[in-house]
Amino acid sequence: MAMTPRLRDRLRRDERGFTLIELVTVLGMLVIVMTALSYALIAAQKSEEEMNRRFASQINARIALDQLRREIHCASSVTPSGASASITIVLGNRCPTAGAGTTVSWCTSGSGTQYALYRLVGASCNTTGRKAVDYLTAGTVFTFTPQSATSLAILAVTLPVNTRPASGLPDYRLTDNIALRNSSRT
Repeated sequence: MAMTPRLRDRLRRDERGFTLIELVTVLGMLVIVMTALSYALIAAQKSEEEMNRRFASQINARIALDQLRREIHCASSVTPSGASASITIVLGNRCPTAGAGTTVSWCTSGSGTQYALYRLVGASCNTTGRKAVDYLTAGTVFTFTPQSATSLAILAVTLPVNTRPASGLPDYRLTDNIALRNSSRT
């Protein structure tokens, strides 16, 4: 089968490649697509980082509340009374976290809408202690009610956690009323 001269000319003409205008157009479209994909991947990565930070702070709040609950259950006294940003606990003789008579302090430190909860062995608490919770939105997290004739002493704890309080999202709140089992009814 022989090729006609017309078909041969057409095939030869198609071998010359792309024009500069076609190449620039394709590169422009490629840049637009790659930019859109990059923005989508960056947004996904930032969302994942925020979700991980939120999850970690909520888990840390649960762990801190659990440790505080164990220490309060075996405490012989807590000071001060009323609402406070810090408490000092004198542990009883059966406390697994420390020996009898050990003093442990829990306090919040920060300003505005970002506070952290610290635990320190000793009568005074500061930021040199172990940071138990970060991203608290309130500094006053403790309310201590001394024992009465009808009830044991109770420490109310409220841990409002929010990694981005300016976003308008609600706080993740952990609350508990913990009784001092070693307190005596008067």
